[in-house]
Amino acid sequence: MRKLVDLFATGYEALCLVLNSLRSPLLLAIRLYWGWQFWTDGWGKLTHLEKVTEFFTSLGLPAPGTTALLVALVELIGGILFAAGLGSRLVSLVLFINMTMAFLSVPDDRTNFSHIFSKSEDFYGASPYTYWFAALLIMILGPGLFAVDTLVGRWYGRKAAE
Repeated sequence: MRKLVDLFATGYEALCLVLNSLRSPLLLAIRLYWGWQFWTDGWGKLTHLEKVTEFFTSLGLPAPGTTALLVALVELIGGILFAAGLGSRLVSLVLFINMTMAFLSVPDDRTNFSHIFSKSEDFYGASPYTYWFAALLIMILGPGLFAVDTLVGRWYGRKAAE
């Protein structure tokens, strides 16, 4: 019995090693995919600012023209920085807040947000959810090894040690 437990423990440790080695590639894939999505949404808003302003006006948002421009720029520039892994946690925080506001600003999405625990399929089925969750993951887990932040950190660490 002891040998079977040891074999299981060894196999489990090996599996954990393999899965841990996939953490940075997964974080890179999340950043690249959702960074691109943020960028394209921001570009779409920026190139159709009048429609976005009308939509924001219909929602009763304050200063809808300025708000539309700011949201477009946050998504456009934030998407580029998110994908590159530059200022990852701060950029992720800004994008997370932006998507939380998207949840709370649209009446149907606000209702879906309130169902986070009671009717979770409404929550994760809402259009801002995947953006919100991607930003949350990078904000908490960081950008991984394949990011500008990591390169800057290594360079800064070497300079500080010299």
